[in-house]
Amino acid sequence: MSQQIIDLIITGIGETFYMVIVSTLAAYVFGIPVGVILYITDEKGIAKNRPVNLVVGFVVNVLRSVPFLILLVALIPFTRMIVGTSIGSSATIVPLVVAAAPFVARMVESSLKEVDPGVIEAAKAMGASNFQIITKVILPEAKPSLTVGCTIALATILGYSAMAGFVGGGGLGAIAVNYGYYRYQTDVMLVTVAILVIIVQIFQEVGIRLANRIDKRK
Repeated sequence: MSQQIIDLIITGIGETFYMVIVSTLAAYVFGIPVGVILYITDEKGIAKNRPVNLVVGFVVNVLRSVPFLILLVALIPFTRMIVGTSIGSSATIVPLVVAAAPFVARMVESSLKEVDPGVIEAAKAMGASNFQIITKVILPEAKPSLTVGCTIALATILGYSAMAGFVGGGGLGAIAVNYGYYRYQTDVMLVTVAILVIIVQIFQEVGIRLANRIDKRK
């Protein structure tokens, strides 16, 4: 393997971390509020509202149902409007966020449903408002589960970012496609796959350890 390829892989690792971290943060900025809305408007929620729950749930399910590669291509005009280009690591962030935010919303909803209803009832009995219950009771109590969910989201978004290499995305996915696939350089393909596996393992290990540390039940 030449020095040029090694330099490309090092650059690709940096681009991959950039895409995954920024996309995950942005996905959670949109995903947490949507997940909270889904949770509180549910039939067992603290602000039951079936029409809102159905509409938001429908939009989330539709976006989750679209395969990422199709979404990636469909969003090219929107991506160009936002960042001025449809290729490269920065451009890939736009479809990554659109694809990941609905997934994150469902993960957040699932995590919030694990909170003990007794804690919520106690907060209600103390006169806490719905906003206070959400911000000071539900979200803090769900921190361990939310942390594990974030770990899963990171691994999922990492997989999406690798797929983006087929349509001009940056990072390790682009290297695997351009060199490992189109130029039949199997060694490059194997190295990029191995690095992606290592990155996923790092994300998972850090996430699980962090979740265990903040879990007050242990």
